[in-house]
Amino acid sequence: MKTMLRPLLLALALLLAPLSAFAGVFISVNIAPPPLPVYEQPVAPAEGYIWTPGYWAWDDDAGDYYWVPGTWVLAPEPGYLWTPGWWGWGDGVYLWHAGYWGPHVGFYGGINYGYGYTGDGYHGGEWRDGHFWYNRSVNNVNVTNIHNTYNTTVINNVTVNRVSYNGGNGGVGARPSPQQQAWANERHFDPTASQVQHREAARSNRSQFASANQGRPAVFATPQPGEFKGRGVVSRGEAAPFHAAPNGAFTKGGAERGQGPGGQRGAPAYVQRGREAEGQQPREQGRAPAYVQGRQAPQGEHTMIQPQVQQREQQMQAQQREMQQRNQQMQRDQQQRSQQMEAQQRSQALMQQREQQQRTQQMQMQQREQQQRAQQMQMQQREQQQRAEQMQQRNQQMQQQPMQRAPQMQPHVQGPGPQPHGGPHAERREGGR
Repeated sequence: MKTMLRPLLLALALLLAPLSAFAGVFISVNIAPPPLPVYEQPVAPAEGYIWTPGYWAWDDDAGDYYWVPGTWVLAPEPGYLWTPGWWGWGDGVYLWHAGYWGPHVGFYGGINYGYGYTGDGYHGGEWRDGHFWYNRSVNNVNVTNIHNTYNTTVINNVTVNRVSYNGGNGGVGARPSPQQQAWANERHFDPTASQVQHREAARSNRSQFASANQGRPAVFATPQPGEFKGRGVVSRGEAAPFHAAPNGAFTKGGAERGQGPGGQRGAPAYVQRGREAEGQQPREQGRAPAYVQGRQAPQGEHTMIQPQVQQREQQMQAQQREMQQRNQQMQRDQQQRSQQMEAQQRSQALMQQREQQQRTQQMQMQQREQQQRAQQMQMQQREQQQRAEQMQQRNQQMQQQPMQRAPQMQPHVQGPGPQPHGGPHAERREGGR
């Protein structure tokens, strides 16, 4: 009866789970990841690189976890930050929620990855005017090469531990806030090509697998993606000894293993450091466990409900397509709004240009009118000058004419001595006779 109810419960839990909780889920495992190791952060290689913390990834072919080293990565666009991926427990399986780039750091399970990733947000740096600024209190930055730095103490109110998963037995109990759920619907970028190559390089290195390193990988962190050798590679760190509890939760040291939901006990073979699992046959090297291959798992292992998981993955893919379509529609709407705004701006610019031209023409007309008035005034002044000159000439002529007439009217003047009798009038009278 319990075996029959388990598939139904898992399918119901998957179907009822909110979309934001399953965004980017691609892998389902029934064994918890090992605790997070403690390691030194390599020096930031250059300005613009953002720290992406290391994490435990799962390899289906090997049936094992492998450590993807923390590394410095260039953001796909200025203003974008990295939200780390995280493992979350849900009704018998651990689901991987892939990391992404976005304008805000969303929910990542409350996992304390360190170096600014305290489990809630990111405190290692921020974007300012297209440049990334580094918080030196949590980042290893050479201030000689990188000048965009500040120093702000990060107060961590979360209990510091090495748990690498959310939920389940011993997992982190954090839940996404409404703000983080809203940020999950923002425009996101998948991991960059360099991050994918970095993960595949870790997968191809056998010393990175938990069954080989017992939680202490050969490479803890790298200065840049894919650089597993050379200067700056961190190959030293601390890892707590671990064993697996029945539901996959790892415990430190050799602590007594607890009891899982089904009352089963035991740990995977690789967790017991080479010993055979209790009540199980040793796993063939290089083959995936029964629950990964879709076969009936041996007694004592949690069975994976492959059809329900595949159905849920299909639903998730459909939802992701819908989200992509919505994002594309939002982008189209944004483009239309941008085009409308540009058209309005062009129209306003044309109107302003025309108004400016009209004002310029009016000013030119006023200047021409002023010039015409000035010319008219000049002409009037010249006419006045001409009239004044004519008046002067007339006055001079009038003054000259009396002077010319005066000698003709002057009487004849004789020399001294007695005048003839009767005077000049007498002579005229005589002459008249």
